[in-house]
Amino acid sequence: MLKAELHCHIEGAAEPDLVLRLARKYGMDVSDIIQDHAYQWNDFTSFLNCYDTASRVFREPEDYRLLAYDYYSRLADQNAIYGEVFASPDHAAEMGIGYSDMINAISDGIDDAQKQFGIEGRIIVTCIRHLGPESAELVAELCASNPHPKVTGFGMAGDERAFQVEDFANAFAIAGDAGLGLTAHAGELDGPKSIEDVLDLLGVKRIGHGVRAVESPALVERLVREQIVLEVCAGSNIALGIYPGYEQHPLPTLLNAGVRITLNSDDPPYFHTSLNNEYDIAAKHFGKNDEQLAGCTRTAINAAFI
Repeated sequence: MLKAELHCHIEGAAEPDLVLRLARKYGMDVSDIIQDHAYQWNDFTSFLNCYDTASRVFREPEDYRLLAYDYYSRLADQNAIYGEVFASPDHAAEMGIGYSDMINAISDGIDDAQKQFGIEGRIIVTCIRHLGPESAELVAELCASNPHPKVTGFGMAGDERAFQVEDFANAFAIAGDAGLGLTAHAGELDGPKSIEDVLDLLGVKRIGHGVRAVESPALVERLVREQIVLEVCAGSNIALGIYPGYEQHPLPTLLNAGVRITLNSDDPPYFHTSLNNEYDIAAKHFGKNDEQLAGCTRTAINAAFI
């Protein structure tokens, strides 16, 4: 089945073996976060710490090119025809990599995969919520003032519990005025109000996760009415304990209500998943047939920032 992905963090797509290889290259010790070729974490906060530590092995633009090529090659191997990645300038800047160098390197990796496998890709520049609104505005300004043909979206990731949504309105206004598609993580760790706030205050047309909308029937009706797309990552939700099991996951309820749903891997090696696996989950645990799964791919293509 043809697939497409709208929600994957580029650093979060790094396989442990790639991180180990780069750690050896730079003389870094990552034994506290990788054991037996697997990432080690136990809750959302420790996951963020593990993610940040692993991200520090990407110290040169070439490392990002290699990472992007590896991710898109893996996507193409799963019969994906399109993928968008979240790229965080804050992570790159921490290691001394400038914005344009990071974007150009990721773009080169996408181009390499496209030439070899035919897969198409775009970049969503992402601010990190728990780093605060000033940092978010700087990222938005970098994005707006340095246009790149593969940068077609702006988003917000990080800890949904940090700061207030309105604190980031200016950053999203800057990105929106630059013509970028807008998305934000919401309705994962926090409830329906988080989703309502990003819709009302940030002007997004897609929601990263958004599954807790199911707790508000009125919000579900709004999502259907306004044709808001949810970037659902079921494997991630279970791994992080948002829901105890697939039986409790609301994807079937949301899809049956008419909400536009896409299937995504989020940070695949951290959550022991893949895009293939997310489609398998929807089939095996949620009872979705081939036509419904293909519908999720069509939704992703129609909602893509391209």
